[in-house]
Amino acid sequence: MIRPGAQQYVVARPLYSEDSFAEDHEKVYRHRKTIMDHIKQYFTCDAKRAKNAALSLLPVIGWMKMYRIKEWLLSDIVSGLSTGLVAVLQGLAYCLLASLPPWYGLFSAFFPVVMYFFLGTSRHISVGPFPVLCLMIGSVVTRLVPDEGPPANITGFEGLTKDEQRVLVASSVSFLAGIMQLAMGVMQVGFVVMYLSDTLVSGFTTAAAVHILVSQLKFVLGLTVPGISGPLSIIYTLEVIFNKITSTNVCDVVISLVIMVVVFIVKELNDRFKSKLPVPIPIEVIMTVIACGVSYAFDFKTKYGIDVVGPIPKGYEAPIPPNLHIFQETAVEAFPMAIVGFAVAFSVAKVYSVKHDYTIDGNQELIAFGVSNIFGASFKSFAASTALSRSAVQESTGGKTQVAGLLSAIIVMIVTLAIGFLLEPLPKSVLGAVVIVNLKGMLMQFREIPYLWRRDKPDCVVWIGTCIAAILLGLDLGLAAGLGVELISVVLRTQFPRCSVLANIKGTDIYKDRKDYIDIYEPDGVKIFRIPSPIFFANIEFFRGKLVEAIGFNPLRVLRKRNKALRMIRKLLKKGDLQWTSKGFLNTSCGPINESEDEYNKEELDLPTDFKDLPTRIDWNTELPANIVVPKVDLHSLILDFAAVSFLDISALKGLKTMLKELIRVEVEVYIVACDPYIQMKLHDCCFFDDEVQPSVFFLTLHDAMLHILEKHPDRTEKKSDNERIITTVTIHHPRGSVRSRDRHVLDRETRF
Repeated sequence: MIRPGAQQYVVARPLYSEDSFAEDHEKVYRHRKTIMDHIKQYFTCDAKRAKNAALSLLPVIGWMKMYRIKEWLLSDIVSGLSTGLVAVLQGLAYCLLASLPPWYGLFSAFFPVVMYFFLGTSRHISVGPFPVLCLMIGSVVTRLVPDEGPPANITGFEGLTKDEQRVLVASSVSFLAGIMQLAMGVMQVGFVVMYLSDTLVSGFTTAAAVHILVSQLKFVLGLTVPGISGPLSIIYTLEVIFNKITSTNVCDVVISLVIMVVVFIVKELNDRFKSKLPVPIPIEVIMTVIACGVSYAFDFKTKYGIDVVGPIPKGYEAPIPPNLHIFQETAVEAFPMAIVGFAVAFSVAKVYSVKHDYTIDGNQELIAFGVSNIFGASFKSFAASTALSRSAVQESTGGKTQVAGLLSAIIVMIVTLAIGFLLEPLPKSVLGAVVIVNLKGMLMQFREIPYLWRRDKPDCVVWIGTCIAAILLGLDLGLAAGLGVELISVVLRTQFPRCSVLANIKGTDIYKDRKDYIDIYEPDGVKIFRIPSPIFFANIEFFRGKLVEAIGFNPLRVLRKRNKALRMIRKLLKKGDLQWTSKGFLNTSCGPINESEDEYNKEELDLPTDFKDLPTRIDWNTELPANIVVPKVDLHSLILDFAAVSFLDISALKGLKTMLKELIRVEVEVYIVACDPYIQMKLHDCCFFDDEVQPSVFFLTLHDAMLHILEKHPDRTEKKSDNERIITTVTIHHPRGSVRSRDRHVLDRETRF
């Protein structure tokens, strides 16, 4: 009930343990599906499911039915033309990263786009070459077909030129990556991309940008640098560049600097005035056209010896089958390509889907990219993903659907079939400059380091570790190392979480960390210990140590001391050195009997204390006879807050039961609150409970457990003075009686503690 005009609420309900709550409230029976039920459901087919499967495999059917021709078509045409021009340029430029002849980049900007049109669920991403993926392909290509020296001994290389061998390697590894993506999509494991956190992807792409920058220096400087792959390849490449720096082609440097400065300035203006510009200025395309014209007019190739794109064959080449021997040689590299290509594309697609309010399917995206790469690789293209800048052009110029992507592919096709010859005089330094200037976004991610260090140091370590590993070890090994660092950080966070001791906020039923608040209340003899993570084999000992630290004593050590004391008391009684009187034990000897360690069975020391043959139970917190010393335990109740415990494994279950038994045996009552029902079910299934550990230890909330403890131990709380007490207004109904007060001094149904 909410009191009118006040931000307060009043609750009147019984005090509930889990058992009493289950008695008062009947649960709904739910049938739990077995593995066989899921398998039968998966393979069951009817007309409706077949229709849904067809629509999910061909998402184009769904969005084409709702296509608004009058509203969307013109926007898609404008977007397709703009994106197509950028795709042509980026296809040529990014192909250099793959160490292939430039025109093969046009193939990658055409074939995958056509297949994604039919199978993809994102309406805004632009499919095609992605610089990081191109660089990963380039490292495989240069490893199997190096610039200097003979190629690898691979069946199928006989009779092929070096360029043809490289194209075969690139298409085969792309085909294999496509197979892996398709297999993951069919097996519905699109969730694997979730293991690549934003921090890891940011560090990885930043390292890739550094690799790309270094790889393009040879074009910008006009140097001949052999392709180097493997760990520390970036160091060796820089060494070669610095050794040859005196052979720099000045014309290439001037052209590159002019291109980079102009493109950078105009792109900054595009960003600043994007709200006022109908479409971004396609400065890369404009500068490429100008550079082509100037190079042709002044014959840069002959006069200055610069390297140009050269003859571009018209049309498409016949499809080729992948090389199985290359599959064997590149399987290790193909898997990270498949993961990175999908992860980047899915991340970009997710951003645009949220912005434009539609859903994307991760598994279908895997299928779409898998089929696109398989189809494209058959026609000598290389692995495709999405370039962030190209997708931004497609979306910002008004693209509504993948019709814009299809039109951009048509523009690429026109260039390939008809007007490719116009790009023959284009200097490669221009392409290198365009690639470098488009790295700004990825390189600026270095600014995230100070932010991450202030906000989340483990995430910062993941970022730096991934980036350094990818720079030094290469992108494939770097990604694996980054995943390792990320998993270690997750394990460490769950293995060593921040446990806390809670206390009551006076006048409320709220419990917070006692270190964070001043106005708190802790009843004598009661501790509340919060466990903030799952409990499993790796952290059960950590929790045990933290619990011992929180309660201030080791229950097993206390239990052993008590059992030793009992044995000594029994021996003293038997020898007549100790007698029981109405006033208690009377010591009739001069001193205690020293008992050697060999005189008792050490295993029996861990058993519950047994008073059956003694004249009375012993109060361990009073002075013991014969100067026997046993650690005093001021704690009578311990509450374990399980609100954040999401699962327990078998090892943790055994460790938890051992801890509870040790505490119970030293006369500490243990209560577990806010425990997940599935954990309770698992405890019952695993025979967790016995004569010592009872199901009655579970309570619904912290406050329920606390009120139960205060009612059970009123004498402990009466020791507090009235000034130290707090009042929490709680009305408690007893199922078998009328409403009654917890405090005999308060008649207005208030509980004092």
